[in-house]
Amino acid sequence: MSASDMHMTDTRLFQFGRRGFLAGAAGLSALSMLPGGLRAQEQPQRGGLLRMGIGGGSTTDDFDIRKLNDWVPVNQAYMVMNGLVEIDASNTAQPELFESWEAAEGAVEWVFKVRQGVTFHNGKSLTADDVVYSLNLHRGDSSSAARSVAAGFADIQKISDFEVKITLTSGNADLPYVLSDYHFLVVPEGFSDWANPIGTGPFIPESVEPGVRARFTRNENYWKPGCANVDAVEVIVINDVSARTNALMSGQVHAINSLDFKTVDLLARNRNLQIVRSAGGQHYTFLMDCTRAPFSDVNVRQAIKYSIDREQLLKTALMGYGSLGNDHPIPVTDRFFNKELKQRAYDPEQAKFHLKKAGMDSLSVTLQTSDAAFTGAVDAAAVYRTAASGAGIDVSIQREPADGYWDNVWMKAPFCMSYWGGRPTADQMLTIAYQSSSAQNDSHWANADFDRLLTEARALLDDEKRREIYWELQRMIHDDGGVMIPMFGDYLDGVSNKVQGVTPHPMFNLMGARMAEKVWLAA
Repeated sequence: MSASDMHMTDTRLFQFGRRGFLAGAAGLSALSMLPGGLRAQEQPQRGGLLRMGIGGGSTTDDFDIRKLNDWVPVNQAYMVMNGLVEIDASNTAQPELFESWEAAEGAVEWVFKVRQGVTFHNGKSLTADDVVYSLNLHRGDSSSAARSVAAGFADIQKISDFEVKITLTSGNADLPYVLSDYHFLVVPEGFSDWANPIGTGPFIPESVEPGVRARFTRNENYWKPGCANVDAVEVIVINDVSARTNALMSGQVHAINSLDFKTVDLLARNRNLQIVRSAGGQHYTFLMDCTRAPFSDVNVRQAIKYSIDREQLLKTALMGYGSLGNDHPIPVTDRFFNKELKQRAYDPEQAKFHLKKAGMDSLSVTLQTSDAAFTGAVDAAAVYRTAASGAGIDVSIQREPADGYWDNVWMKAPFCMSYWGGRPTADQMLTIAYQSSSAQNDSHWANADFDRLLTEARALLDDEKRREIYWELQRMIHDDGGVMIPMFGDYLDGVSNKVQGVTPHPMFNLMGARMAEKVWLAA
């Protein structure tokens, strides 16, 4: 992107330069699996109760925008609250509560216009004060998962009732994409009652039983035309994928997320269902805590990475609904994907070589996992155990309960499994998960050179120079990082044909976690 592109007076100038291949890939792959093609052009109908069976919920969930860490709380948060910027089905930043933006030369100073005429559920009008307050929840001593991203905000200033100026510590050409993060939702100034959320979103909470079920009723004053079409939404937390699938098949729910890859082909034969397949940046991880032995030794980390059969895992765990991972989080569909980085293959002898460099003849590790990490994670762990044994690594699988997995295991266990949904930009993904100061750096990997180069890259307006740095950052994670990433998985949802307006989305299951807002029920 040239410097002139950054003198924006209208969001369309920004959006045009940001359309990428990812959206096209996602759209084409999903289109073929939707009976009758996409229905987005049909006129929405109002009425009815939409029932959703969602995996990824816990009794510890609430609506605290600083914490949101799994599918149920994220989907429910989007039912109640709006973001500042929305990523659409073509992976493009679109205005939401920020209706337009403009950046000064160097992309350090940005001015955003706050949408007028929007009201919160309690009747309060949205103003710049609410935006400033909501963004500041993630800054300073905050425990927010988005703290590392918000650390790049040097100053957030109210210019007028409907204008906000954000000054960055260094230039970031991707700031509107950064602000699309699901943690940057908006609540009224001073709000803190996270069990009883107030937002500007399409639905109002009627009853919420964390980890079990929740019911939301339509916000009759919702500001987005053509949205909030159903009278109410009921969310049933169904963490077990078999139970979730049965609920869809029996008509108990209209839509479910994260299908079992093993049953997708069978479900696709059911004429009453749509299988929504979206390719994107979703990837599955084996996390090694780089601060704890034996994973503090880079040679042990390398041995682990060479001891997994990625081809076999993709075939057996994902049934081919995905692509190989190369131990870094940037997907092949990203414009900054390092296509020259050699794909790591299963190599037991190379794994043994690195163990010897670490002073070991063999290695015994305990891998903590759960299908809460991702659908099929326990099966994937078993596939890995078999492959690792050939490399002199004895893997003991410790299966953990789904409830509480993200509070009790993730970022606490020395070796465990997890997943990441994709992010719209390489910078956002690398900042959230790999910058040393990030609250969600789940391998606890710290590399000063990585941090320095990451900061340098995001301020550049020359895409070729940015590409060179992002390629190097991917290599650093691949060679030295504490995350083994064997595969990227497509997002797979099952949806009743009674639900209309369904489209694929490159950012998360269930239409980027916004299905409830967008769809309607057939009469």
